[in-house]
Amino acid sequence: MKRIIDSVDRELLKSELNEDRHLRTTNRAGNELYVVGPDAVNVIREIGRLREIAFRNDGGGTGEPLDIDKFDTDPAYGYRQLVLWDPEAEEIIGGYRFCICDEAVYDRYGQPILTSSHMFEFSKKFIRDYLPYTLELGRSFVSVEYQSSKSGSKSLFALDNLFDGIAALGVMYKDRLKYFFGKMTIYPEYNTEAREMVMYFLRKYFGEKADLLKIRKQVKINNPKRFHEVFTGSNYKENYAILKSEVSKLGVNIPPLVNTYMNLSPSMIYFGTGINDEFADVFDSGILIAFDEMYPEKIERHSNSFLKMGWRAIRARLKRFQRGS
Repeated sequence: MKRIIDSVDRELLKSELNEDRHLRTTNRAGNELYVVGPDAVNVIREIGRLREIAFRNDGGGTGEPLDIDKFDTDPAYGYRQLVLWDPEAEEIIGGYRFCICDEAVYDRYGQPILTSSHMFEFSKKFIRDYLPYTLELGRSFVSVEYQSSKSGSKSLFALDNLFDGIAALGVMYKDRLKYFFGKMTIYPEYNTEAREMVMYFLRKYFGEKADLLKIRKQVKINNPKRFHEVFTGSNYKENYAILKSEVSKLGVNIPPLVNTYMNLSPSMIYFGTGINDEFADVFDSGILIAFDEMYPEKIERHSNSFLKMGWRAIRARLKRFQRGS
């Protein structure tokens, strides 16, 4: 593992996290959300530093001084960063890398060149019926300092704040987006029995749509029949409580991002789980969620709260983002 770079000067970060890149204020904890592209070189560098620290802390990481690749730095691929900022401490809390996939580029075989392309082979149906209307999400992280409950509301609501941003993008680009697509990560150190139990639960309630995309290095559940006797509840809610209880007995919790995604929408599509051999051999599960099929309380919290600023203000933000892209 190489030594991680020093932090980027706050004044440089603040100069790039300006009003033109401001997306919204979060519903909870008083944080701010911004959208930046590759031209925000200082913010990108700090994101790369914080991502590498966070991923190494969980048993992943690239091993490089910072986690940055061509999708962060080359505008040809169409990727931008959703940045969660603590205005009091003047530091980045977390973020997502994203692409609005009608801007995706393709290889000579007709496959999209996305951050997830090394893990998934996309079917013609997915490319035709889903991808042009999809927001691809990746490289989600919360800074290590904000992963502890000692950080108070800034920590407790970090993931919730990030979904304020995702939903805002869905609203702002409503004519182009119907779905968001991403990966849920489980690190190799996570208990194997608990991981397979989570995978079984996801398959039970969200299916495995192998006809839409193929996982290149798929991971199977060993003897899935044994979990049939574990989930004795009559519905999702009862079996979710069983899942939480059973993984707790194994000394772990449901991974936070997995827990967040599977409680966003009853119609989430689960594509299965594979090994991400470009990122410390973590276990990544592909998922797809329709923006308008999230639970009503999630739509109210994350989407409708953004709509309250009014379409005039939202369109003004969109024009600024288009001007700066």
